[in-house]
Amino acid sequence: MLKALLARVAQGHRTAAYPDREPALPARFRGRPELDPTRCPEGCQACVDACPTGALSADRAMMSLDLGRCLFCIECTRACPNGALEFTQDYRLAARKRSELVVTGPAVTRAPERALALARELRSLFGRSLKLRQVSAGGCNGCESDVNVLGTLVFDLGRFGIQFVASPRHADGLLITGPVMENMRLALKKTYDAVPEPKIVVAVGACAISGGPYIDHPEAHNGADAVVPVDLYVPGCPPHPYTILEGLLGLLGRLEQRPLSAQPAQPADEPPAGALKWGIERAEDGMRHLGVDLGKGPSSQEPKGSP
Repeated sequence: MLKALLARVAQGHRTAAYPDREPALPARFRGRPELDPTRCPEGCQACVDACPTGALSADRAMMSLDLGRCLFCIECTRACPNGALEFTQDYRLAARKRSELVVTGPAVTRAPERALALARELRSLFGRSLKLRQVSAGGCNGCESDVNVLGTLVFDLGRFGIQFVASPRHADGLLITGPVMENMRLALKKTYDAVPEPKIVVAVGACAISGGPYIDHPEAHNGADAVVPVDLYVPGCPPHPYTILEGLLGLLGRLEQRPLSAQPAQPADEPPAGALKWGIERAEDGMRHLGVDLGKGPSSQEPKGSP
């Protein structure tokens, strides 16, 4: 018991301050892109040709990127010789309508705020208690993993009243990942039908929105909205947990909406003092318990109980 209390003190408070404070994102994070077709040389189509899902279209007057198809693989930025396309630190990517996922450049006049929130009647039902049934319709486990991360103590999805349930009959809606392969089409439709009215559907990831890298494959249905109606699209491959969380909270009207703009990179939070040393000591204790001679290295001795 004493060791558990000491461990808790050493770890400190781990739950993120979001949404009261902007999240600290890694420098390599790829968020909402900025497009500048004026930098494109005459007749250059290098970025368009490099895109594996056909998400890009470009000419000297206009460039557009469909975030619903984009894999955020940066093949386009590598191919562009003049930096006409750059990914920013803006993690706010979710949209209510499929058409709103298309980013254009140069920037066109847009509404000062995104309209993510549900209608007032639905917000009154789901605003403080939302139960979702997660359906992996042929996903690679990338989006599924980032959805699962929301349940950890760092994000603590339950503090917002949002929980994942085991049965669609106990759910208020579905959260769908994967490109909806043919062998999951009927299962997805039956799961949707089992959710009592009123209900919502959230499509998470490029696969669930457009088919992702499997787009137009004969066994894929190019996303969830080919089978069921979708109320929220969260792009990414996979989307960052903060991107998913921001979309869900926006859908419930739990966020103060701000105009879309590039977010400056923020340094990651420093780990609590002594946490690294404590972690190393715990790892060494575990290795000793397995019978590993730390002086000779882990490969020099088999763990206890090995055949």
